[in-house]
Amino acid sequence: MQRTTLNTMKKTVLITGTSSGIGRETAKLFQAKDWNVIATMRSPEQEKELTQLDNVLVTKLDVLDLDSIRDAVHSGIQEFGSIDVLVNNAGYGAYGPLESFSRDRILRQFNTNVIGLLDVTKAILPHFRQNRSGIIINISSVGGKITFPLGALYHGTKFAVEGISESLNYEVEQFGVQVKLVEPGMIATDFAGRSFDFSNDESMVEYQAIVGSLMTALPLMTQNASPASSVAEVIVEAATDGKNQLRYLAGEDARLLIANRQQVDDAQFIAGIKSQFGL
Repeated sequence: MQRTTLNTMKKTVLITGTSSGIGRETAKLFQAKDWNVIATMRSPEQEKELTQLDNVLVTKLDVLDLDSIRDAVHSGIQEFGSIDVLVNNAGYGAYGPLESFSRDRILRQFNTNVIGLLDVTKAILPHFRQNRSGIIINISSVGGKITFPLGALYHGTKFAVEGISESLNYEVEQFGVQVKLVEPGMIATDFAGRSFDFSNDESMVEYQAIVGSLMTALPLMTQNASPASSVAEVIVEAATDGKNQLRYLAGEDARLLIANRQQVDDAQFIAGIKSQFGL
């Protein structure tokens, strides 16, 4: 764990999943905007970049490990005096036919994207309640509003995050806390990298046509993907704009998809998705 110079005059943000992608870019942007940053990840001993930045505490937090969650929150408060914003970013996407996933992998998807988010939020809520202030920013996805084929697990978790966040806001706003959702579209490198967990069993021949369609469509979908840095900008906006706003779209593709979804009924939208995937 990296030590920093105590600066309680700045605002402080705790971010989960800062080892790569959106989490890393968000940590760097908050730091550049003169915030204290608690940058958490599963393997902080491997971090080389964030540890070099002023007013950044790099520390361990695995959303599947309750002790590490409590320790990270405690360390952050001890280091900077208080925490003003939580960004629940840690997560990944499991795609593939449901039958091809073991129960352990199903549990890992929901434990990481949903239960882990709830555990981190529960760990910080007493601090926010005591201070009568705080912002919880949950990184959802356009995939929490619409679905693509073979994403039953991933979309299930993001639909859950949407409902959790909207409902939770009712109960915490009475003591000065806000819950906000950031909904990115496709993020550059995300589906080709560590946050994409694909499962398939070629012996299940009935699924292979739709698997092939997804693999063909993915490169085309990523052509208009947004950089992780653009999502970081929306997260910082949500943390600083002072608005009573629940949802923030991130990425032009997200805006287009949601606008289209709002204009057509289920049958029309599903037909359009099937057409996009050649189904």
